[in-house]
Amino acid sequence: MNSVVKNSPAGLKGHIQIHDLAKRYRDKDGNPVNVIENCSVDFPPGMLNVVMGQSGCGKSTLAYLLAGYMKPDQGYIELDGRRIGNPGSDRIMVFQETALWPWMTVTENVIFGPLVRNEISRAEAKIKAEELLERFGLIDFKDKYPNQLSGGMKRRAEIAQALINSPDVMILDEPFRGLDVMTRELLQEYYLQLFEETRLTTLFITSELEEALFLADRIYVMEEAPNNIREVIEIDLPRPRTIEVTTTRRYLELKQKMMEFLYAGIDEPI
Repeated sequence: MNSVVKNSPAGLKGHIQIHDLAKRYRDKDGNPVNVIENCSVDFPPGMLNVVMGQSGCGKSTLAYLLAGYMKPDQGYIELDGRRIGNPGSDRIMVFQETALWPWMTVTENVIFGPLVRNEISRAEAKIKAEELLERFGLIDFKDKYPNQLSGGMKRRAEIAQALINSPDVMILDEPFRGLDVMTRELLQEYYLQLFEETRLTTLFITSELEEALFLADRIYVMEEAPNNIREVIEIDLPRPRTIEVTTTRRYLELKQKMMEFLYAGIDEPI
């Protein structure tokens, strides 16, 4: 399978460049374990970049390093040409587990980030929050608490919670994991619509082939160290996309060839 690189849209923020990155942990006996090693990769701006791979290959570690929640043992990350290290509002992460505070209403959860950084007034934050909640079909639930929401509603609220910070990069670490199939497909379409309207640079982590194919401009196939990024694969499905694209001939061709590549070791161009 060949790696394909095309020009990204001009004038967009969120160009991520990873240089010779390494991250090590200690096992239960205190021995070093290389999770990411000698990893260099380019995530272009304005694209929905999907990183997929089996459990334990370092996908979430890569996301945490980009978000600034971990420090690399080697190498560095650049965002739009500047080195990054600590967390910042230019890179917002949506986690696998809920990030909503149970004692706050949906609106209070969404506006928390800008208010704690003293970026805007409470009145301005509430206006922005309600615009986002309207967009995600949650305006009627703005005064509810997280335990009054379904799993899909919580995920939508968390995306609104991230977007109110106006990030340059969205990092989503298997955000729809554990949801039922219909809710998962609905949220995938929600995020696709958002992406196609904003071209917000996205790093989306998943272990699901169908999800990767449906969402991605590019799929970065990740495996265990030392060669973490195995391939970069262009997904040439047209945008805008709806779930109907998963029944097209091209989608099914891509899925078949990806399955051969991932599971049978066949190395042919797609």
